[in-house]
Amino acid sequence: MIVGLVVNPVAGLGGPAALKGSDGPDVQARALALGAVPRAGERAAAALAALHRLRPDVRVRTVAGAMGEDSARAAGVPHEVVHRPRAGAGAATTAGGAVTVTTGAADTRAAVAALGGADLLLFAGGDGTARDVLDARPRGPVLGVPAGVKVYSGCFAVSPFAAAATAAAFDGTTLDAEVVDLDEEAYRSGRVGARLYGTLRVPAARTRLSGRKSGSSGAPPGSAESIAREVVASMVPGEAYALGPGATTLAVGRALGLDLTPLGVDVVRDGVLLAPDVTERTLHTLAMSQVTHGVLSVIGGQGFVIGRGNQQFSPRVLDRLAGIVVLATQQKLAALGGRPLLVDSGDAAADAAFGGHTRVVTGYRESVMYRIQSANEEL
Repeated sequence: MIVGLVVNPVAGLGGPAALKGSDGPDVQARALALGAVPRAGERAAAALAALHRLRPDVRVRTVAGAMGEDSARAAGVPHEVVHRPRAGAGAATTAGGAVTVTTGAADTRAAVAALGGADLLLFAGGDGTARDVLDARPRGPVLGVPAGVKVYSGCFAVSPFAAAATAAAFDGTTLDAEVVDLDEEAYRSGRVGARLYGTLRVPAARTRLSGRKSGSSGAPPGSAESIAREVVASMVPGEAYALGPGATTLAVGRALGLDLTPLGVDVVRDGVLLAPDVTERTLHTLAMSQVTHGVLSVIGGQGFVIGRGNQQFSPRVLDRLAGIVVLATQQKLAALGGRPLLVDSGDAAADAAFGGHTRVVTGYRESVMYRIQSANEEL
C-alpha cells in the first residue's frame, strides 16, 4: 500500500497563544511572537512511526521539507519525495530559534494534487487544512491527523496513533465524512457558526474517527445554569479556577457575575476575574504561583475534554494544576453512546494520567463517574 503525507506546518499555532485559530500569516506571526511552537510536524511523525511499526511494508510518498519530508525523517520511516513546494514554502528555524512560516493554502492544494496516486492520503492539520484538501479534489481516500486548534470536521482520526492504526488496517472500504470550518474572525469574537463545505472519502473506521462536533440543543433549558451553580458552590476560597471555552463554562461566569471571554480561557479567584483570555504561557505562570484548578466542558459528539480548542491546557500546565473539573449535560454524555471521554494534549505521559474514570458535573448536586482515556489508546 502507498500512503501519501501532507503536513500543514503552521496548523495549531494559534491554540496555545489564545488566538482561536491559525489562519493567515498575521495570526501565525502573532502566535510565534507569543511563544507558540509548531507541532503539526511532530504529530505527523508520531503517526508515521506508529504506522511503520504496525505495517512495515507501507510505502510513504510525501512533500519536501516541512510539508512532510521532515516528519518522515523524524519518524525514521523510508520515504520518497515526489513533490517540492514553491520556493520558500515551509517552516524554517533560524540559528536564533525564530521560525519563519510561509506555507499557504495553495501549497497544500498543490501537494494533494501531486500525491494523487496514493492509496490513502494522510494530512496533518486542522479544519482549514481539511478545506484545502477538499478544494484540491483528491482522487482517492484521505484521513486527517489532528494537529489544528479546533478540529471540528469528521474526516480526522481521534489522534495520531488512531490515524496510524486506521491506515494500517485500511482495506479500501470508505465512508463520507464532513468537512466543516468556522469563520475565525467571527470565532474570535465569540460567534460560532460552523459551515459545511463538503465531504471527503475516509476509511470506514468510525470508532477511530473524531466525528463532527455537535451542540447541546437537546439539553433541557437551564441545564448549563444548573451545572454552573454546582461549580460555583464547590469553589474553594483563595484558589484559582481556569475556565475553558464552551457555553457551560460561560454559564459559570454568569453565575459569578463575570463577563468571560467567549471561547477563551479565563482565570477567576474568589469571584473576581484574575486574568482574562490567557495564553498557555500565562496560564502556566499562574499555575506555578498559586493553587489552580481547570474547569473544562466536553465537546459534543466528539467527547474531547483536552486538546480541541483549549491548547492553553498544555502538558506542563496540566502537570501544575491541582485538579480538573469536567462539565457536561446528561444529554451530551448519552449522545456519546458509551464512548469514552478523550484527552489529546500531545504528551503521552500527561494523557495517560487521565486513564480510568473521572467525575463529570451534570447539574446542581448531580454528577456521574464516566470513563476517560488518552485519545491515543485503542478504542
